[in-house]
Amino acid sequence: MKTLSKNWMTEGLIDFEYKKYQLLAYLKEANREFKNIKLYPMLSDLIDHHRVADEIKSGKLELSKLFPKQLDSIDFKQFSLNYSNKIKEDSLMEELSKINDFALSRFASKIEDGMAIYDFVEEQIEFDPVGILPIYNREGFILLSQEYSSDIYAFRYKSDLLQYAGEKFRSIAIWMIRYFTKSITNTFERIKMELVKEIKELPNPATWRLHSRQNLPIEQTLIPIGKRLLLKAVS
Repeated sequence: MKTLSKNWMTEGLIDFEYKKYQLLAYLKEANREFKNIKLYPMLSDLIDHHRVADEIKSGKLELSKLFPKQLDSIDFKQFSLNYSNKIKEDSLMEELSKINDFALSRFASKIEDGMAIYDFVEEQIEFDPVGILPIYNREGFILLSQEYSSDIYAFRYKSDLLQYAGEKFRSIAIWMIRYFTKSITNTFERIKMELVKEIKELPNPATWRLHSRQNLPIEQTLIPIGKRLLLKAVS
């Protein structure tokens, strides 16, 4: 996947036509990903770029902070390094503002395309517990299936509470553990029982069925959206 550097506006040649070409090439790659119903990491990447561009537009983030800095001096008493910006020309800042204005609307438009696909995918997904859901649901299994496939992918998940800058956030880690083939006898409940026998540290695990009514990319679409649904369920 073609990516766009976080500091793409201030890296390399700072010229409107060149940056326009660079941006449009990136957005063309986004079109290709979305056409194949591949949402991540492109959608989250676009949202990050839009956030930076919006902060620049609103004045919350100064363009000068995106430039590489040069080392001026070392303060051995305070054990600190003193830097200064390499770029200070007003004409260059005007060019960057022009580039940012052009990019901001394009990022917003492409995010809207991605969110429309996200809503479509969510409509195709069924997410529900397998069997009785225990009180403790911060660890367990996810059984992923798709309508026109007999494949069932078994994942294990764990949710943790993280603290950053005084705020608490819940995270979800998911990793694949087994692969099954669905049949009349090999049901979701049967698979759950088999996993319980194998992984004994989870005697009564929360188990969820994540089913898509259409064949969609697993890694780039179903798993990220499934993690969001799971995060809502365990929170």
